[in-house]
Amino acid sequence: MTATQADEHVRYEPDERPPWPVAAGVGAQAALVTVPGVVITVVIVARIAEQPESYITWAVFAAMLISGATTVLQAARVGRVGAGHVLIMGTSGAFIAVCVAALVEGGPATMASLIVISSLFQFAMASRLSLLRRVFTPVMAGTVIMLIAATVMPIVFDTLVDVPADASDAAGPVTGLATIGVVLGLVLRGPAAWRLWSPLVGVIVGCAVAGLFGIYDLQPVLDAAWIGVPGGGWPGFDVTPGEEFWALLPAFIVVTLVGAVETVGDGIAIQRVSRRSPRATDFRVVQGALNADGMGNLLSGLAGTLPNTTYSSSISLAEVTGVAARRAGIAIGAITVVLAFLPKFAALLVAIPGPVVAAYVTVLLALLFVQGMRMVVQDGLDHRKAAIAGVAFWVGVGFQNEAIFPDLLGPFAGVLLGNGMTSGALAAVIMILFMELTGPRRRRLQVPLEMEALPAIDTFLRAFASRSGWNVATTERLVSAGEETLAVLQQAGGGDGAGPARRVAVVARMEGTLAQVEFVTLTEGVNIEDQLAFLAELPPIPDEEEISLRLLRHHASSVQHQKYHGIDIVTVEVEGER
Repeated sequence: MTATQADEHVRYEPDERPPWPVAAGVGAQAALVTVPGVVITVVIVARIAEQPESYITWAVFAAMLISGATTVLQAARVGRVGAGHVLIMGTSGAFIAVCVAALVEGGPATMASLIVISSLFQFAMASRLSLLRRVFTPVMAGTVIMLIAATVMPIVFDTLVDVPADASDAAGPVTGLATIGVVLGLVLRGPAAWRLWSPLVGVIVGCAVAGLFGIYDLQPVLDAAWIGVPGGGWPGFDVTPGEEFWALLPAFIVVTLVGAVETVGDGIAIQRVSRRSPRATDFRVVQGALNADGMGNLLSGLAGTLPNTTYSSSISLAEVTGVAARRAGIAIGAITVVLAFLPKFAALLVAIPGPVVAAYVTVLLALLFVQGMRMVVQDGLDHRKAAIAGVAFWVGVGFQNEAIFPDLLGPFAGVLLGNGMTSGALAAVIMILFMELTGPRRRRLQVPLEMEALPAIDTFLRAFASRSGWNVATTERLVSAGEETLAVLQQAGGGDGAGPARRVAVVARMEGTLAQVEFVTLTEGVNIEDQLAFLAELPPIPDEEEISLRLLRHHASSVQHQKYHGIDIVTVEVEGER
C-alpha cells in the first residue's frame, strides 16, 4: 500500500476522535460480528465436556463481559496495559482442546485454576519479550497454530451429529451444509462489504434450516429474562490441585504462550493498518497488547470461563471501515458488555444447534490453519525452518492420535505429551534451541553509551570482520555503520551527559555473508527506522544530527529498531565480501 493509498484508506487514526455516532456504528457492527464467536466457542467446549446448563449460562455471561471489558482496556490503555489501538478481544479457539480436557479430567474449578496460573506466564512474556524473540519465532508459533486446528477439528466433526435422537437423519448434514455453504459462498464470491458478516449470515441461515427440521429449541430463549445476571454457576477454584492439574499445566502454558505470539502478530499488524503514513513497529504497543491479553486470561480464570485473546478480525475491521480510532474500540467493548446483561440475547446464541456450531467453527479453524501456515512461510522458509515446522507438526499429530509409542508413556507423560500442541511445541523449541546453540558464535562487547567508547567498538568490529575473512572495503563499511549507529543512539538518548550513565551491548553474528550487529541499550526518543524513512522528505542540506542517519543508511544493508519498555534493540546488517 502506497502512502497515498493509505492516506485515502485511513479515515481516523488511533489518537483522532471520530463523532460518537460513527464510533457507535462501527462498534455495533463489530460487536454483532464477534459476539456470536465468543459465545459459540464457550458453548462447544462446555457441551463436548457435558457440563450442566447452569455452568454454560454463567460461562457465556462471563466470557462476554470480560471480552468487552478487555476490548475497552486495549483501546483506552492504562499505563503499560493495553495497546492503545482497536484490538477486539474474544474467547480463544486455541484453548478448545485443552479446556475440554481440563473440564473432563478435573471439572470447571480445575480449568479455572489452570487458566489463572498460565496467565501469569503471559505477563512474564510481555515483560521479557525482547529476550524471548529468538525462541518464540514465527516458525514455532505458526506450527503450533496449525496443530491447534489439527487437534480441535476431530472434536468439532463429532458435533455435526449432535442432534436430538428423534430428529431426521438428514437434519445434521443438511443444516451443517447450509451453514458452511453460505459462509463459504460469501467468503469466496460475496462483495467485500459482506465478507465481514459472512459468519453471522451463515449462522442465521443454518439456524433457519435447523428450525425447519425442528432441532432449534427456542423455549430457553422464551424463558430467559430480558435483563439480568445468571444466578449461580461460578465454579470456584481447585486449591488442592491433583495429578491432572500438573499434567495439563504444561499444555495450558504452551497454548497461552502461543496465543501470546499470535497477539504479537495482531499487535504488529494493527499498527500497519491504523496510520496514514507508514511507521516502524513500536513493540511497546505490542507489550501493552500482551498485558491486556494476560489480564483478560486472568479475569477469565477468576470468573471460571474460557480464556480470551485478540481477534485478527480487528485488522480486517480497520481496513474495511478505515476507522482505527480508540473511541471505536471503546464503543465495541461497551456494546459487548451491554449485551452480556441481556440473557435473552445470550440464550438465542446458546441454543444454536450443534451442526450449525460445527460448520461455523470448521471454517474458522480452517482459516486458523492457513494463518499458521502463512506465519511459517512469511518468515522466510529455508530448509532448516521447513524441517522444524514439518517435524514438529507431525510429532504433534502423532502424539495427539496415540501413534507414537503409546505403550511406553506413563499416566503423567501420556496426558502431557498426548496433547499435540504441547508435544509439537516442545519438538519445535528443542530444534530451535539446537540451532541457536550450534550456530555461529555471537561475539559480545559492553561499553558506555558515549563517543569515547568508539575505539573499543571499532576494534571489536574489525576483529569480528577479520575472523570472517572480510576484505578491507567491507570491513571499513561495517566499522563505519557501527560508528554511525553509536552516534545516532547517543543523540536519541540525549548525549548531554546528564542523568545516570547508560551502557550499550554490541552483539555480532555472521549469517552466511551477512553480518548482523545488535546494539542493545536503554534510550528514549523517536524510532531510528522512522528517522531513516523520513530522510527522503528532509531538505537537501541536512543538519548535524541528520548526517549520522544518512551515513548509516549508506553503509548498512538494513536497519531495524525495536523499541520495548526499558530496552531498545537496533539491528544493523552489512553484506560482506572476502
